[in-house]
Amino acid sequence: MIELDGLNLTPEDVYKVAVDGEEVSLAKAAVKRINASRACIEKAITEGKHIYGVNTGFGALSNVVIDSSQIEQLQENLIRSHCTGVGDPFSEPEVRAMMVLRANFFARGNSGVRLALVQVLIDLLNNRVHPVVPQKGSVGASGDLAPLAHLASVLIGEGEAFCEGVRLPGREALKWAGLEPIRLKAKEGLGMINGTQTMTAVGVLALLKAERLVRIADIVGAATLDALRGTLTAFDPDIQAVRPHPGQMEVSKNFHKLMKDSEITVSHKDCPRIQDAYSLRCIPQVHGAVRDVLRYVRNVLTIEINAATDNPLVFPEKDKVESGGNFHGEPVAFALDFMGIAMSELGGISERRIEKLLNPVFSDLPPFLTDKGGLHSGLMMIQVSAASLASENKILASPASVDSIPTSSDKEDHVSMGTTAARKVHEIIENVEHILAMEILASTQGLYFLEPMKPGIGIQAAYRLIREVVPPIEADRRYHEDIRAIRGLIESGRILKAVEKVCGPLS
Repeated sequence: MIELDGLNLTPEDVYKVAVDGEEVSLAKAAVKRINASRACIEKAITEGKHIYGVNTGFGALSNVVIDSSQIEQLQENLIRSHCTGVGDPFSEPEVRAMMVLRANFFARGNSGVRLALVQVLIDLLNNRVHPVVPQKGSVGASGDLAPLAHLASVLIGEGEAFCEGVRLPGREALKWAGLEPIRLKAKEGLGMINGTQTMTAVGVLALLKAERLVRIADIVGAATLDALRGTLTAFDPDIQAVRPHPGQMEVSKNFHKLMKDSEITVSHKDCPRIQDAYSLRCIPQVHGAVRDVLRYVRNVLTIEINAATDNPLVFPEKDKVESGGNFHGEPVAFALDFMGIAMSELGGISERRIEKLLNPVFSDLPPFLTDKGGLHSGLMMIQVSAASLASENKILASPASVDSIPTSSDKEDHVSMGTTAARKVHEIIENVEHILAMEILASTQGLYFLEPMKPGIGIQAAYRLIREVVPPIEADRRYHEDIRAIRGLIESGRILKAVEKVCGPLS
């Protein structure tokens, strides 16, 4: 059980709820803050104050005052009118992440919604009712309005939701979970949709996958370095110490762990080759820089998942309700764009190493890693597919956050496009997973040609696991199936676990 207090949620907590299905509850202190915040809103309404989104219209219609008898209708109309999303729905884990982030924000006590609304959201989450949320339609300022409206619509018995994989109308989904639709009160429709929870949810899950992939990339790169009889000289700690970026130093340490006791390294100790190609020699600098970017992204997202991003915000301890711009997704958009650029480069340098493995100019291995060249093409097309993905990533890595387009009669005249950045980085990371699977398919085949010499202890562990699902290549076959099998080992974490079991935790 993850207890939400609005202040201390971590990316790992989000993963436990989103992916592992862990349930959530509200901390006692959060309940007090939610009630105090609601009391502040109700007091302001009683006093006849005009508050944006509580008793006024929205966006460019914020100067329209709403009669008190129509406040509840205002909130429901808001949800209905903002359900404008299109495209395929977000995955179940991504929607669960959105739900827990929204509940955690409410736990801060800065939104002014009732405790009953927060509890219905938590009950949906714990009963595994997952609203159907289309992926497209948010510009990332005024919050993720369209996707969060689709999420909110299920709470009022509208929209659609998945229940154990079955797509149901919202009212039936509530009934399936033993719940009743809630009638929204003042501020609650706006409270459900104003914020960055869509872009942040997708970004958090992407970050956690990226953090695993950078360690996988070191394992894959070390396997290639050994298969190409490369040198560890460029990984010397003294070289890293005079340019002490944290990530660079971590990668150097990882490679020394992974390549410990390599018989291949010893076999070419006195060879005339002075330097390897950049895609090998500069692995500490490139893989390390990616790590440093991910550190920055983690810091931004950790702040955001515990941030108040509604508008207006309620400060019950000061008895005030203030409008501001915390809904603007720029901090998240920048971070996710930066992560996309970094992960694209991780895939790009991997593709270059695949080329080195297949090209006999750069290795002592047979062309395309087949000793029957001509009749058999070997892994020729592996590099072509990797090149396709690497080039696609270059397009996807173009920042979404540099774009803006005015909305709402130019009242909302600068937007972040943060959800576009989140969707793009998700796709980039999936492409990188495939590229790394292709590289280690090639590097393990290269190591096969170097037998009986053994690579480093970490690489041996990865090699043994891969051989459980992918036999050595003796003749051409459908390599798509090999790629899929290896990607499964990467995605499940089995490769990382097997390697760390023999050489210790990788940074």
